Amino acid sequence: MAYNYASTDTGPDGKHMIEIGRLNQLQIIEARDNGLLLDGGQALTLFLPAEELDRDYRGGESLEVFVFVDADGNPAATTRHPLAEMGQVAWLEIVEVNQLGAFADWGLPKDLFIPFAEQHHPLRKGQHALVKIYLDKQNRIAGSTRIDHWVKDDASGLQEGDEVSLLIAEHTELGVKAIINQRSWGLLYGNELFRALRKGQQTTGYIKRVRADNKVDLTLEKPGFSKTRLDTLGEQILQRLETSGGRLPLSDKSPPAEIYATFGVSKKVFKQALGALYKQRRITLHDDGIELLVKTS
Repeated sequence: MAYNYASTDTGPDGKHMIEIGRLNQLQIIEARDNGLLLDGGQALTLFLPAEELDRDYRGGESLEVFVFVDADGNPAATTRHPLAEMGQVAWLEIVEVNQLGAFADWGLPKDLFIPFAEQHHPLRKGQHALVKIYLDKQNRIAGSTRIDHWVKDDASGLQEGDEVSLLIAEHTELGVKAIINQRSWGLLYGNELFRALRKGQQTTGYIKRVRADNKVDLTLEKPGFSKTRLDTLGEQILQRLETSGGRLPLSDKSPPAEIYATFGVSKKVFKQALGALYKQRRITLHDDGIELLVKTS
């Protein structure tokens, strides 16, 4: 039987059909000693082995399962969660390379197959790579490291100031390329980074600018650092000065990484807080640090 796996369609019974490569909420048809029979729609029944269960279930209950394709090409269910779902990109370890292609560990017993045609560069066992999860023409779940084929310069739906999910992709001469919300390219400029980022790392970022060419500039810091947050940072700096004998080896000339390691903010924001404290005559600035000013009555 050729199954239609479209998630937005419904079968003749009016029920939504399963989504291959995604988490599905399926109803239990029958509970047996060796496992559960699940309703996949379109007269499709999936079996979930008892060893996958954390408690006893009854018919009529629903259960969240991940639906994949087994070795025979049939839909199968598991309660395990993979490292990525259909359409997502993840940082995966290559666990085998043979005459068929490469295989990546994506958190399920059956490794993810990456065809040679979908490898941006030849993959090696033991390395990690960014892998896009997709459904091939035979309705099989597969992976691709040709990320540029799937992720584009697309700013649609993005606005300046938006908080977004970032997946760090690669370092360039300008900075760091990142995948925005699993679908678009963005750039973090190197001269604005205040902490180290590694390939495959997931972090939160913000849309700094949407350019006329549909490319997106990113920042790790929420735009519009408020006066309240600056005041709070200023108090943190003063407290650190007091507990450090009135002097800190940090200044507006210190490396961004040192500033972030101490106060968790960018160099730009740190300089703004120092400027405010200096105007209030609460600190003095030196090339090699800052010093607490003791008020005299």
